[in-house]
Amino acid sequence: MANDGVNDPVNTGRRRFLSATTAVVGAVGVGFAAVPFIKSWSPSARAQLAGAPVTADISALQEGQRLVLEWRGQPIWIVKRSKAILEALPGLDGRLKDPESGEKDQQPDYVLKENPEFRSIKSDVSVLVGLCTHLGCSPEMVAEIRPEPYDPEWKGGYFCPCHKSRFDMSGRVFKDVPAPINLLVPPHHYQDDNTIVIGVDPQGAA
Repeated sequence: MANDGVNDPVNTGRRRFLSATTAVVGAVGVGFAAVPFIKSWSPSARAQLAGAPVTADISALQEGQRLVLEWRGQPIWIVKRSKAILEALPGLDGRLKDPESGEKDQQPDYVLKENPEFRSIKSDVSVLVGLCTHLGCSPEMVAEIRPEPYDPEWKGGYFCPCHKSRFDMSGRVFKDVPAPINLLVPPHHYQDDNTIVIGVDPQGAA
């Protein structure tokens, strides 16, 4: 597992994010083979230094795929979740440290309005800072609903092999693991149905 070496704490207040893009990887379930190229745009070096937001086209993102952007040297994960994953999330509440995301600094308030378990503006699209909240490692996405050696009742999520922290597919941390809080959700909004902007809250968000 790669560690990008960036361990700075993340302040999820209103701020701007730097730099974009690179890859679409991973899986939220089974049944897909090829991973199409997902287009995203990178601001100029000068704009990055000024704190320009990151914009990405997610029109080609299919169920079970993850788009990885880069912000301040840290990965931002955009994942298209399956219906089966969404249906499994409410049943995990009793196994989690903070199932309702009560720690306010973990995410903007607007991602909890529709359904706190999803921690997202759109139910099927999850947006997370891809760094473990323990020591800043980058967890692996293990999204299939199937028994795993570290959890015979695994319903999909993120596993950090460094110190065995586990998170569900909304980035909520399990009990009895080293990570103290949920994975962070960056400020973001949708410019249109297919375009997501990382680093800027939706218009009118408190």
